[in-house]
Amino acid sequence: MPSSPEDTTDHHDPSGSPGSLILHATDNGVSTITLNRPEAMNAVTWDQREQVIALLAEASADPGIRAVVLTATGRGFCAGADLRGAPAAGDRVPGDVARTIRLGAQRLIAAVLDCEKPVIAAVNGTAAGIGAHLAFACDLVLAAESAKFIEVFVRRGLVPDGGGAYLLPRLVGPRRAKELMFFGDSLPARDAERLGLVNRTVPDEELAATARSWGQRLAEGPTRSIALTKQLVNASLDADRATAFAAEAMAQEINMTTRDANEGVASFVERRAPKYRGI
Repeated sequence: MPSSPEDTTDHHDPSGSPGSLILHATDNGVSTITLNRPEAMNAVTWDQREQVIALLAEASADPGIRAVVLTATGRGFCAGADLRGAPAAGDRVPGDVARTIRLGAQRLIAAVLDCEKPVIAAVNGTAAGIGAHLAFACDLVLAAESAKFIEVFVRRGLVPDGGGAYLLPRLVGPRRAKELMFFGDSLPARDAERLGLVNRTVPDEELAATARSWGQRLAEGPTRSIALTKQLVNASLDADRATAFAAEAMAQEINMTTRDANEGVASFVERRAPKYRGI
C-alpha cells in the first residue's frame, strides 16, 4: 500500500518511494502528480484514483500550490481503469455498476474539473479510456509526439464512462466525438492537437521541461483570477447567455477583492511588471 501523500509546499520534497503507485512533489508552487505503474501502462487502480483525488483537493485548499501537473512514468500515460478484481456479471446486483461509476471514474474526472488551481496534463504515452478522459478534463494538455489517445470502450463492447460523452462533444463537437467513440481508433498526438484535444505536441524528450515551464508560468500568475476564469469557462457551455453574463459579473466582483487584481491594475498604471502572490 503506498504511503499517504506528504505536504510539500514551497520546496522540492518528493513523496513516496520509487515503488509507490503515485509520486508527488511540490516545487515553487507547482504540484506534480505522477502515476507510477509503468509495467501496467498506468492502468489506474482504486488506490491511485483515491490518492489523485486527495492530492487535487489538497491543491485546491493550499494557497502555496498555484498549479498542478499530472503525468506518468514509462510508455503509458494511463491505459484506463484496472479492472482486475471487478465483480463478475453474475455477482452483481442492479445498481452496482452505476454506483461504481459515480463513485469511481466520475469522481476522478470531477476532481480535475473542480480543482481550483489550473491542471496541466503532460501526456507521455498512450491515454486510453478513462486515461484519455483524465487528460481531456485537464485545463491544458501537452502531449509527447509518441502519445496517442484511444476511446477504447467500443473495442470491449462498453459505453464510455468517466465523463467522456460529456467532455468530448464540448471539445470537438458531436460528430467528431461520435467518430472517435464509435470506431475506437488510435488518435496520434499530432491529430489530437489538430482537433483541439491537445494544446501542444512536443518531442518526447521536451515534454517534462515544457510542462515545468507552463506550470511555473501559471504559478507566477494571479491564482484566484485563473481559478475564477476556469469556473466561468467550464460552466459556459451549460449556461444560457444571461446566466453566463451574471456569472461573469459576479466573478469580476469577487476577483476585485483580491490583492493580485489590485496589483495588476497598479502595475499597469505604474508601468512595471506585476508581482502576483496568489492571493
